[in-house]
Amino acid sequence: MIIKILGAGCDKCHKAVENTKKAIEELGIDATIEEVEDLITMMKYGVMSTPGIVIDEKVVLVGRIPEVEDIKKIVEGK
Repeated sequence: MIIKILGAGCDKCHKAVENTKKAIEELGIDATIEEVEDLITMMKYGVMSTPGIVIDEKVVLVGRIPEVEDIKKIVEGK
């Protein structure tokens, strides 16, 4: 599983990365987490409000900081 956190390096985006790492660790899932700060790449995903989360090339969350439990629910639903 590849999880991309789209954001410009702001505090909200860093918190999204932190929460995502914690959720993956708690679930015991093997996943790669990538931080994407390139605006052109974000626009290709249609993400205009950060942070955005993309799992296996599908945008699953945009514009808010996900809680650890939110990320767990999203990942488990895949």
